[in-house]
Amino acid sequence: MKGLELSRKYFEEYGLPMLEEGFPELMDQLAAGLFGSGSECFGFDDEISRDHDFEPGFCILLPDESLVDRRQEFQLERAYARLPKEFMGCRRLTMQPVGGARHGVFRTAAYFLEKTGSPDGRLSTEAWLRVPEHALAEAVNGELYLDRRGEVSEIRQRLAYYPEDIRLKKLAGHLLLMAQAGQYNYQRSIRHGEEAAAQLAVFEFVKSAIAVIFLLNRRYQPYYKWSFRALRELPLLSLEAELLEYLLTTGNDAETAEEKYNVIEGIAADVIDELMARELTAANCGDLEKHAYSVNDRIADAGLRNMHILAAV
Repeated sequence: MKGLELSRKYFEEYGLPMLEEGFPELMDQLAAGLFGSGSECFGFDDEISRDHDFEPGFCILLPDESLVDRRQEFQLERAYARLPKEFMGCRRLTMQPVGGARHGVFRTAAYFLEKTGSPDGRLSTEAWLRVPEHALAEAVNGELYLDRRGEVSEIRQRLAYYPEDIRLKKLAGHLLLMAQAGQYNYQRSIRHGEEAAAQLAVFEFVKSAIAVIFLLNRRYQPYYKWSFRALRELPLLSLEAELLEYLLTTGNDAETAEEKYNVIEGIAADVIDELMARELTAANCGDLEKHAYSVNDRIADAGLRNMHILAAV
């Protein structure tokens, strides 16, 4: 059973009755669900995931102290701690995971502040450029089981995805890195006899190609170890995952290097096709660098448009 399903069943069987019976006065104030750090919050968990930080549990988010005071918060924490320690063959953790508790009672403002630097999901342009993408993904993943007040839902909606100008800035930057690493530096490194440098160029190309594909899909990229898993499930360009994996897992002898460069150009062509289909570029060529600057030109905010093209990557 996946962690999201386990959490929902645990909440429905034990969590919701605990709240309704013990805290009826808080039902219109709090929110509950499973979200945040951990593969189960993305639906990526499997049997291996259960070797650490996996348990039946959920999160309860509380508004500020003018609505729910510290005494009520403490009572709710104690009630959560008394919930059954075992459920459907899984035991709750006796020690906090690295990075602190992932389930239990939190203040809404503190939770989103820790994830995004903002207590209410309102981010400045500078903040949108600065906050790590995987942290934004963790702020809006998982499921909400209860949110009658609607505060948490509103915050998650504000953070649902990048504003369009930010998306374009990030897209432009990663397209330029794809061009530099894959279309230019890979072959030059091979000709210099620098196989290690060539493979570093491959890594940079693959990292930015993955970023571009997520941006084209308007989806946050999760933490790197789940990037390929998430990539394979995207509507657009998910088939590139196999080619990107090939680039990462093969050597750079002469024959393989020629084939890898052809794969790089093929991926670039597929990305360009998507850019053109969505009218994100006015360029009409196979050079990703030209498309990068064309995408950057589409940014409406002059201040953001005139920043260095790599300012968002």
